[in-house]
Amino acid sequence: MTDGREKHSERAGLPGRLSVDATVSDGIRVLTVAGEIDYDTCEELQQNLEPSTPGPARVVVDMHQVTFMDSSGINVLLAAYRTHSTAGGWLRLAGPTGAAKRALQLVGLDTVIDCYETLDQALNA
Repeated sequence: MTDGREKHSERAGLPGRLSVDATVSDGIRVLTVAGEIDYDTCEELQQNLEPSTPGPARVVVDMHQVTFMDSSGINVLLAAYRTHSTAGGWLRLAGPTGAAKRALQLVGLDTVIDCYETLDQALNA
């Protein structure tokens, strides 16, 4: 029997799969995302972005290992941004590169959600 973290790691190595690893750093929830964010995989990201406790949440999505993102991922991030902002919290993106960065820029989401080049910058902003 394996725990969820091991299952995520196994799936991350498969083409088209997504893994999400959640940790906490100084009260900020950090989601390290790897793989492709698309229609078939975005539900896992969406579930991890849901507030885990009542009240304002501070969340950073580390995207440096995201290899692809379509409009499904854009919609998940935008919905999470609205949810956290409405509750008095925030959502930041760290390290988007390649296709994911292009998708964010194409729709202008990088001007709505604060984007940082590195995780450290997002955590310390």
